[in-house]
Amino acid sequence: MNESGKIHYRSKVVALLITLVCLCSCSERLIFEGEGDCGVYYHIRFKYDYNMKFADAFANEVNSVELYVFDDNNILVDKVKVDDKESLSSGTFEIKLEPKAGDYQLLALGGMSDETSFDLLPETKLGETTLEEMQVRMHREYDYNGNAFIENDLLPLFHGTLPLNVTAEEGTYTETISLTKNTNVIRIMLQEMVDEEIDADKFIFEITDQSGLYAYDNTRLEDETITFKPWSITTGTADIDDPNDGKGKKSSVAVALAEHTIGRMVPEQSPILTIKNRESGEAILTLPIADYALLTKGFYNQGMSDQEFLDRQDEYTLAFFLYGGEWLSSMIYINSWQVIINDEDL
Repeated sequence: MNESGKIHYRSKVVALLITLVCLCSCSERLIFEGEGDCGVYYHIRFKYDYNMKFADAFANEVNSVELYVFDDNNILVDKVKVDDKESLSSGTFEIKLEPKAGDYQLLALGGMSDETSFDLLPETKLGETTLEEMQVRMHREYDYNGNAFIENDLLPLFHGTLPLNVTAEEGTYTETISLTKNTNVIRIMLQEMVDEEIDADKFIFEITDQSGLYAYDNTRLEDETITFKPWSITTGTADIDDPNDGKGKKSSVAVALAEHTIGRMVPEQSPILTIKNRESGEAILTLPIADYALLTKGFYNQGMSDQEFLDRQDEYTLAFFLYGGEWLSSMIYINSWQVIINDEDL
């Protein structure tokens, strides 16, 4: 073999070796890392910073995630469920997908692992279930008259969507789904202003709402009226200093606290709080919670829409004051803001 023939032969060998190295390198990445330049890979991350702190609380608040992938015909093509709390709270949690080229719609639901709070309708089937069919239904019970009620503490429910356009260009990509919290804790506090005990059993605390059913886009769907009963009622006393006494004299105030958990609020369909006299059944107070909550948006939140404020805020304390068992005044505390209500005919 002449010199030129040897060089040509060596060039072929080198080219073949380079090809084999590339193939092996790609193969090793696929086997050991599950991704590489030889395919299309998406890392789907999640955040929950749609709150009043504007800080990501996903790792602390979300205890399960269900991710549903729908194709351009809105047909379910993939789903992943994760309820490993260690992974979810790690601060680096993500779900890895290997989608084919195309347009997709991702739907994420958080907090669905406890089936005593929310149900997913219908039972999902790959290749059959459509995006429009996806609904989340608040689990409820019925009394002997057929009226729906909920008296347990609903676990936090989170919702998020993301459109995803996948091309055939190989590589690893990262996308983030922002979540909205759909549950709200409502605390009803009765405070007696004179030095005597308060009997919480004299009162019935109820919140009624017209929907516990949510569509795939998180809108509230037509539903039956649901009565939310308190899942906790506690009483206690607290000592306070008498500002008119220079000798450190203290007096005590009695407090009763009723706690409810309700669903997503919208301005046009405010849940109604009713406090009744248990003995007579008479309604002592009726109040639209969302309407009064929006009065506390304040100066710094005026740039928010009403819906954004209600979605970001998830805890409300409503304080009502008694004097010798008679209604004195009322306040709604949300963060540091308050609304004072002196109308006895509310």
